[in-house]
Amino acid sequence: MPDPIDIPESDDALLAQCDVQTFRAGGPGGQHQNVTDSAVRLVHRPTGVTVTCRAQRSQHLNKTDALRRLRLKLRR
Repeated sequence: MPDPIDIPESDDALLAQCDVQTFRAGGPGGQHQNVTDSAVRLVHRPTGVTVTCRAQRSQHLNKTDALRRLRLKLRR
C-alpha cells in the first residue's frame, strides 16, 4: 500500500502544488463555451494526478470544483 499523501487543508496551499492550465471547453454547451478559457485542468506535481473541470462558465467555479475533485482523488 502506498504511503498516504499529506493533503493541505487550504485551497491555496493545494493549488501551489499544482500546475494549472486553462483552456476553451469543447463540445456542446451553448454560445459562450468556445469563446472563453473557462475550463480548468489541475496536475498535482507530487503525484501526477490530473483533474479537469469544464462544467461551469466561470473559470473560478471550475477551479473550485477541480480542487474538490482533486482532493477526492488524492484521498483514494
